[in-house]
Amino acid sequence: MKLLFITQKVDKNDDLLGFVHGWLSELAKHCQSITVICLGKGQYELPLNVKVLSLGKEQKKSRGQYIWRLYRYIWQERRDYDLVFVHMNQEYVCLAGIIWKLLGKKIALWRNHPIGNFFTKIAVFLSDKIFCVSEFAYVAKYKKAILMPAGIDTDFFKKDYEIQKEMRSLLYLGRISPIKKIEVLINALQILKRKNIRFKAEAVGNYPARDEKYYYGLQQKASDMVLWRKGVPYLETPEIYNRFEVFINLTPTGSFDKTILEAMACESLVLVSNRSYERKIGTRFTFLENNADDLARKIESLFSLNSQTKIDSGVQLRDYVVKNHSLAKLMDKLMQEFKNL
Repeated sequence: MKLLFITQKVDKNDDLLGFVHGWLSELAKHCQSITVICLGKGQYELPLNVKVLSLGKEQKKSRGQYIWRLYRYIWQERRDYDLVFVHMNQEYVCLAGIIWKLLGKKIALWRNHPIGNFFTKIAVFLSDKIFCVSEFAYVAKYKKAILMPAGIDTDFFKKDYEIQKEMRSLLYLGRISPIKKIEVLINALQILKRKNIRFKAEAVGNYPARDEKYYYGLQQKASDMVLWRKGVPYLETPEIYNRFEVFINLTPTGSFDKTILEAMACESLVLVSNRSYERKIGTRFTFLENNADDLARKIESLFSLNSQTKIDSGVQLRDYVVKNHSLAKLMDKLMQEFKNL
């Protein structure tokens, strides 16, 4: 199998997309060759059968130059791929889907956002298969949609027995943006503070330039309750998960943040508002979306568990990830679906 893989960034140190590097390393074991077209590239160490072509974001190219390079690479490499896998960005299917159809290439799109638009519908129409992780994703309603494992490297994300989880510690790790609903966490912490419940909270992540006002508003509101840290390289995140007792994610239902599963793989307890988790990990580890009072109650409840129950729960959460969302599971499913195209 000769694969064209299209993604935002190839950089093993990127705080948000570092996992793509691991996916490519594993895919390379199953493919004759992989040609990667990415918007930008950083540091990577990939097998010899993986070729990385950048559209030039790291060189600050213009949008017009991105599009020109995209079409040039698609044509230039046309004999070196027979299947196209577009990861996350529907725009590439809209821009090049007709060309791939004329070239006789099959198209698979990975999209897991809760909201869609006119361009999503075009991308779905042009794609042969759609992959998503959540049954609440916008594209899950289409017949060609297939639910997939999230692809967590459970050999990399695991409990570090040399690190002691700090009691009553709370972690948010991810992008700082309004869609992440971090203000709900801040409101919950204020409730705990008023009740004199002791905790340590840390938020780790970067914010896009457009969300600078949102970030500083949060920081001002919670300066005495939350330690704010910039995003860290992907390779450093297991150490962070292992230091905290509870990982909190407030992203709305429909999305499926990989950070939740990464934390679970490190045997951290979690609290998530995504409804798709309720049937999978139980109501102890979920809270009502946009409800700070319920989140505060759930934090207090987890803090009150005895040590053995916390340990057993962490093992069970990791077991769920290993059985349902491991990188090995994802690779097996992808290869099966690719071969059936």
